[in-house]
Amino acid sequence: MNRNNKRKQSLENELPAIPDKRYFTISEVSTLCAVKAYVLRYWEQEFPQLKPIKRQGNRRYYQQQDVLIVRQIKKLLYEDGFTIEGARAQLSNTPEPISQSVKANVAIKKVIADLESVLQNLQSDLMTNQ
Repeated sequence: MNRNNKRKQSLENELPAIPDKRYFTISEVSTLCAVKAYVLRYWEQEFPQLKPIKRQGNRRYYQQQDVLIVRQIKKLLYEDGFTIEGARAQLSNTPEPISQSVKANVAIKKVIADLESVLQNLQSDLMTNQ
């Protein structure tokens, strides 16, 4: 495996699972997508698909779909090597802006997180019953 493929794989693997929540703050999205908050604000200006809800003094609240779009933008820019213009065109030209690989990666991380939670519960039950 060459260096570029290792980098791509490590970028995908480092992102945490997206919790089951309705809204996320900019700092939560920053952590979930491993992108600085100022980058997210910049991407909002550059990508019309990314429109978090603004409430209470312009505080941003992202939904699950927004988090997936941020991950897709990050993949296009950092892994696939697109420019901002190229990534914008790529997102605009596809009927489904979020790629299957990003969706699959999110689903896999969710299943892993759920299984780890079940395992932890089973281990604590086992310790309690002994």
